[in-house]
Amino acid sequence: MKTIVTTRRTVLGTALGAAAGMAGLSGAKAQGAKPGMPSAPVSLNIIDVAGNLQLTQRSFEEYRKANPNYVSRIAFSQAPAPELPGKLKAQQAANRVDIDLVLTGTDALAAGIQQGLWEKLFPDYAAALPKLADILLPGASRMQALAEDQAVCVTYCPGGPLLEYMPDRVKQPPTTIEELLAWAKAHPKRFMYARPANSGPGRAFLMGLPYLLGDRDPKDPDKGWDKTWSYLEELGHNIEYYPTGTGATMKELGEGSRDIIATMTGWDINPRALGVVPKEAEIAVLKGFHWVTDAHYMAIPKGLSAEKRALLLDLIGFMLTPKAQAATYDKGFFYPGPAVKGVTLDLAPADSQDVIKEYNRPFYDKLIAEAPAETPLSAERMVFAFQRWDQQIGAKVGK
Repeated sequence: MKTIVTTRRTVLGTALGAAAGMAGLSGAKAQGAKPGMPSAPVSLNIIDVAGNLQLTQRSFEEYRKANPNYVSRIAFSQAPAPELPGKLKAQQAANRVDIDLVLTGTDALAAGIQQGLWEKLFPDYAAALPKLADILLPGASRMQALAEDQAVCVTYCPGGPLLEYMPDRVKQPPTTIEELLAWAKAHPKRFMYARPANSGPGRAFLMGLPYLLGDRDPKDPDKGWDKTWSYLEELGHNIEYYPTGTGATMKELGEGSRDIIATMTGWDINPRALGVVPKEAEIAVLKGFHWVTDAHYMAIPKGLSAEKRALLLDLIGFMLTPKAQAATYDKGFFYPGPAVKGVTLDLAPADSQDVIKEYNRPFYDKLIAEAPAETPLSAERMVFAFQRWDQQIGAKVGK
C-alpha cells in the first residue's frame, strides 16, 4: 500500500486555501494571541495510519502557513494501523509522547479506545471545537458516534463491500455471496481481499458478510456470526494469501494475478485514475448488499502539553471548514470524502472534479441513496473481530 499512497501524493490536486466562515474556527490569518495557544511556534508530528494524508496534507500545510506564530513545522509520517497502538502506548508509559495527532480509520481508533490512548474531547474540550451535530453529514455523524468522544471525524465514505473484477477474465461475475464462493472454488487463488485489521475494503468485506449471509446478529462477531465465520473458513481454502494492505490487491488485479478483489468506492475510483488498475475494471454488487460505512478521524494522544493540545484543537476545527473539506474529494480515494454538510463536488479543485467525473461510476450515487447503510462494529467488538479473523482465518491461509 505504501507504494500506491506515495504515488498518489504525486498527483494530489492543488488544495484550496484556508477558509473562514464557521464561528469559533481559526480564520485564514493568525490575528493576535489565542487563549492557551503556544507562546512560540512549535513543531507538530502527524502520523497517518489510514491513507488520509492524501486527502488532507495540503490543508494541514495551509494551516501552518496561516499560523506562523504557532506552528513552525509539520512533520508527516505513515505507519500500518496495527503497529500504532503499541508504539503509542510505549511512549505514554515512558512519558515521552512524540506523536501529536493521529489520522486513523476505525481500526486503530478502536484499538486506541480500548487501550485508553486518546484524549477525551467531548465534553471536555467541546467549547474549543465546532458543534459537530450541526455540521456533519448524517452518515458522518453516525460514524462520529463510534469515536466515543475521543476523536473527530474528518472524512466520510459510504464504503463497501464491493467486488472489483476484470471483465475480460470474468465473463459472468458473481451476483450473490453464494455465487462468489462457488466462483472462488472453481477458480482457486483468483479471488483476494486484504487483512481486515489494515484494510478498508478488507474490513468492509468482513463486516458486510453478516448482512449478505443473513447472520443472526451482524453487530455481534462473537455470538452472531456463525454463518460468517464458516463462510470465511471455506472461502479461505481457495485464497492464496491475505496481503497486509489494500494496495497489494489492486496491484495484483492490475497485473493479472487476481481476477476479483474486495473493494470500496474510493479504492475503485483512485487506482483506476492512477493506472494501477485498468480503467475498464468493473464492479459487482451482490444481492442483499448493505453499505458498511467508513470514515477517517483525527485523534489526540494522551500525554501532550496543554499548549500543544490547544493548538491541535484549533487545527481540528480548521480541518472541518468548507474549503479544507472540499479538498478531500482529492482523486476519488475516499469518495466522496467530505464529512461536512454542503461541501459539493463543484467546490473541489478543478483537477479533482475532472478525475471524479471521468472515473466515478454513475450508479454509485444511486446506490448510496438507496442501499441500507450500516455503521461498523463498536470498538470492543471490532477488536474482537480482527483478533478472531487473524487467529481463525488469516493464520490458516493455504491450509
